[in-house]
Amino acid sequence: CMCVRLSPPLLLLASVDEFHLPIPSMLPIPEPSRNPLLRRRRGYGPLLALVAATAFCAGIVAVSSRASSLGQGFARSVKSPLRPTTHSALSRTVQCSAVGDAEVSRRQAMSGAAAGAPLMSMGTLLANQVSNGALPSPASASLLTAQQPVSDPRELLRDALPISNKPIRKIQKEIFSKITEAVRVPNVKMSEVQDAVSNSRKVLEKEKKDILKDVVGEAAKKDAAQVLAEIETKLNEFQTIIDTKDKQEIPIKQQEILRLVEKVENDMVGKFPFQVPASYASKPILLGRATMEMKVTCKSSPETKGGVMKIVVDGFNAPVTSGNFVDLVARKFYDNMAIQRADGFVVQSGDPGNKQTGFIDPATKQLRTVPLEIMVQGDKDPLYEETMDDAGRFRELPILPFNAFGTLAMARSEFEPNSASSQFFFLLKESELTPSGTNVLDGRYSVFGYITEGKELLKEVKQGDIIDYIKVTDGLQNLKNGYNPSSTTSTSTEETPTLA
Repeated sequence: CMCVRLSPPLLLLASVDEFHLPIPSMLPIPEPSRNPLLRRRRGYGPLLALVAATAFCAGIVAVSSRASSLGQGFARSVKSPLRPTTHSALSRTVQCSAVGDAEVSRRQAMSGAAAGAPLMSMGTLLANQVSNGALPSPASASLLTAQQPVSDPRELLRDALPISNKPIRKIQKEIFSKITEAVRVPNVKMSEVQDAVSNSRKVLEKEKKDILKDVVGEAAKKDAAQVLAEIETKLNEFQTIIDTKDKQEIPIKQQEILRLVEKVENDMVGKFPFQVPASYASKPILLGRATMEMKVTCKSSPETKGGVMKIVVDGFNAPVTSGNFVDLVARKFYDNMAIQRADGFVVQSGDPGNKQTGFIDPATKQLRTVPLEIMVQGDKDPLYEETMDDAGRFRELPILPFNAFGTLAMARSEFEPNSASSQFFFLLKESELTPSGTNVLDGRYSVFGYITEGKELLKEVKQGDIIDYIKVTDGLQNLKNGYNPSSTTSTSTEETPTLA
């Protein structure tokens, strides 16, 4: 298995000045005149040839493992704070600015102003190399999988449900994965759509009883039986669409079926799937999911005055992180707060303006923090207080990845995994060149939800825009040890989750 570790000096040559890679604006950027590696502005022929050759090698070996991917490779190489200054400068070219840095004050780390110059992410840089012929296309250098990474937030949430019913998962994957791949190409592969529909109909015909046996509760079983009948009707309608080759109706019918599949899957969730560690049991915990609305007023966008986004937070895979956020929303902590960063890479807020740059618990008068919390695929409970890299789990993937535009995660100090408090960020990237396992965020920061509706608004949000409110529209009953708006006390619920 090949493994290429790109040396820091080589990477630095292609960093700040040349390609405008993402740089945390709260950090001091070395001036070219003070850095001999960045001083010259002409004669880039050999340099660019070297960078292109290096990028080509990185593209070839990215399929080998998470450890050899571009982002992970030099994220580990620059991780130590004991590296020299030039090495630290490289770190700033690849670290997400939303997560801050322990080398500067926490307020700067969490809420620095956006960088003024246009920035190009490493994924964009590689995409340009592909278009110029310097790198193999994603089809020939497919990174981790032959298919495109899942970037649909609802599909990511469906995949994250703690259920194991194979027949319903089979229908879900046929309808989502196979049809999504079929319609991705200019000429829709109708044969693939036909296969997906036919296979789903066979599963319903032969394994309906196996699906219903995993639904929890008799009343839910009756409801699920009706939903399965609706799915069967929709599949018959889908067959008509295929017969008439109505390409425009394919994604519409696909989403109708997936919403019904999701209902059945939700009814399969029983008791909360694991015990939250005792050290966090007294914190606000979300034993299930919650749906929220976030209304933003845009002051300077020429396109919109603002709007509402719908967010789903997932306590099944991040109960402590989600509980902390839902509790703060219930307290109206974020209402009328400004957007504190919007740089094209993230939209960030949550700094209340105090010295601790986080939420001060009125009961303890202390800064409330939550641990790093990551549910790894195949695990029964989350990994706490350390990154996946620190745990030696380089080849594994999180259940909630940074795949979707509008991925919601907690900001924290770079070198302190348990420093998250109230500051959060939305990722604004949906790069097919950096799916799960090939970026510098997965396994390092706590993802706990996704924007499921209205994510286009994020593109228009600017620093200084106002969060009018965030409110819970469904799932507040899943919050344990949290703030109760009606009684101004903490809530305490039984550990039987419901879904938003």
